Amino acid sequence: MSTPMRHLTRNDLGQLTLTLDDGRTHTGIVPVRAYPLSAPDEGLSLMSTDGHEVAWIDRVSTLPEKFRSLLEAELAVREFTPQIAALVSVSSFSTPSTWTVDTDRGRATFVLKSEDDIRRLGDGRLLIHSAQGLNFAIADRARLDKASRLLLERFL
Repeated sequence: MSTPMRHLTRNDLGQLTLTLDDGRTHTGIVPVRAYPLSAPDEGLSLMSTDGHEVAWIDRVSTLPEKFRSLLEAELAVREFTPQIAALVSVSSFSTPSTWTVDTDRGRATFVLKSEDDIRRLGDGRLLIHSAQGLNFAIADRARLDKASRLLLERFL
């Protein structure tokens, strides 16, 4: 069950400040999704600066717009994942290999250490973890152009 919240704001330092219905105030709140890949709208924990949960939200979509927009903006920074639109080239069909891709953030180059770093999420979605620690996503591999699909299939 969701924790009752009175106020959620951003202070002058840009930190999220949460006031609960019982009057307790927490500054520096960090939202953390329970199921970021499989159910991003379900289960959101609001963590204090010392790593303790101070509030739980069952469904983000049920929050008032002013709370939801603040949390979604904070989550967007935490969960930065460029969306791959096309595979431009791969250096080798064995790993490690260097991939050049076009994303919604522009062209990027990264190293894929192993085929195991490509995670199938269902519904044609893929999450690719680069050697540099950044995640890239493919929303629907069937929507990629033919050349991109052929390159990708060599690694799946």
